[in-house]
Amino acid sequence: MTDAPHKGLLDLCVLGDFQVVRDGALLDLPPSRKTRALLAYLAVTGKAHQRERLCEIFWDIPDDPRGALRWSLSKIRQVLGDDEPALVADRNTVSLKLGTDYARLLPLVKGDLSMASTEELEAVAGSIRGDFLADLSLERCFEYEAWRAGVASEVEIAELGMLRELIERLAGEPRRALPLARRLRRLLPEDIRLAEEIEALEEKVRVAAAQPTGRSAQREARDVAQMQSPSPSLAKAPTPAQDPGRAVHFCRARDGTRLAFAKTGSGPPILRAAHWMSHLTFDWDSPIWRHWMRELSRRNQLVRYDERCNGLSQRHVADVSFDTMVSDLECVVEAAGLDRFTLLGLSQSCAVSIAYAIRHPEKISGMILYGGYVKGWRARGDPGEIATREAVSTLMRESWGKSNPMFRQAFCSMFIPGATHEHFAWMDDLMRRTVLPDDAWRLQAAFSVIDVSDLLEKVRVPTLVLHAREDNVAPVESGRTMAAGIPGASFLELESQNHILLEGEPAFDEFVAHVRAFVADTAGS
Repeated sequence: MTDAPHKGLLDLCVLGDFQVVRDGALLDLPPSRKTRALLAYLAVTGKAHQRERLCEIFWDIPDDPRGALRWSLSKIRQVLGDDEPALVADRNTVSLKLGTDYARLLPLVKGDLSMASTEELEAVAGSIRGDFLADLSLERCFEYEAWRAGVASEVEIAELGMLRELIERLAGEPRRALPLARRLRRLLPEDIRLAEEIEALEEKVRVAAAQPTGRSAQREARDVAQMQSPSPSLAKAPTPAQDPGRAVHFCRARDGTRLAFAKTGSGPPILRAAHWMSHLTFDWDSPIWRHWMRELSRRNQLVRYDERCNGLSQRHVADVSFDTMVSDLECVVEAAGLDRFTLLGLSQSCAVSIAYAIRHPEKISGMILYGGYVKGWRARGDPGEIATREAVSTLMRESWGKSNPMFRQAFCSMFIPGATHEHFAWMDDLMRRTVLPDDAWRLQAAFSVIDVSDLLEKVRVPTLVLHAREDNVAPVESGRTMAAGIPGASFLELESQNHILLEGEPAFDEFVAHVRAFVADTAGS
């Protein structure tokens, strides 16, 4: 929201429990949850909405949606009081211009945190008191819930980024850094590295307390004791060993984009080059991806990272070009401290892996490529395929985040024809949670022009190519072409129709067996 709030009399707090404040005093809100949700929706979006669309979002057709909207708007006017002119409602549209704590956060969601002052970051981080509109969920209003979940994901990513940025900046001021580190730990309770950072900060605070300057020793000791006593939520947090897959680290790409990565398991390292629709923590709960992480971490250290615009990495990033994706992979390798590893490419990240392997053959003990393609759908030049894909792209931009799951289910059927109802539900949630509609559309456009056909013959690392025989996303011929063009590459077809292999199907077990054998043969070379 870019417009200035009307008069500045009211302020809406949406980063946590919903509150409306005038001159520091809380105002009484309508008892209707839907009216409060409408008030928050209008204020946060900060733009004019068609009355018909608001009725579709918040009310069922069998009711009297227009009458219900009029009633809710009358209640909102009562809340606004002297600031009532901020609400503009005519026969066709409704808009509301008010200040919100989310509006102050928004520039940091879309911008570079390194450009903000430490005081600004502390102030904005302090305004986040919980999940976005935590007390205003509407189970039957699916489109509103999709919007709320999307904004909540943005806020979560921004909060993680701000806390990490502040902790790094305040490393020399342990008293200021320690509360922020504790707060980050509550968000990422299984992050072993973060737990070690907190211990180091606590030790620095203890040393400082033993040598008080200008304050009494008793005051210093009391402060230290308060800082060391864990909050109730931290005390209930699981120990690091319970779920190491949720330990998330952050690094910066060359253009300043925040990238999130994680490590699990031990043994010869495997780095999974990022593909879209991933989420470092959510994937561990999902039957779509959890078996991949579990098996690849069983005998190896698996390093994963979320692609820019996806998961816990930064959203709203301008550059999603192929060269930038290769550069991001280079930055993660450096941040993760990997000297030599097996590189695993999946789907479009196969092309990224090929480009990286040519630039850094000394880093790669072996490369595994699954479900990839040499040329994107537009680069392949098939008019029929281009027309179909363009139609899908248009639907993606318009229907990805809508309440009706029809498009997402069709999309899931293309990726996982063998999915159960449970898989469909998880994939639907995965799509909405991991990437925003505009970003999904932009990424697909970027993938469509990939062409690494001139790079294949330059690969000089051991390579294993695997592909599902009936893959609908990347035809098996793409895998054959890739293997044929890479000197000395081995090619294996897997008996499956799924682009994402499912737990329990023989093809996944075969995939894991071939990966383990390949890593064992090449990791020491």
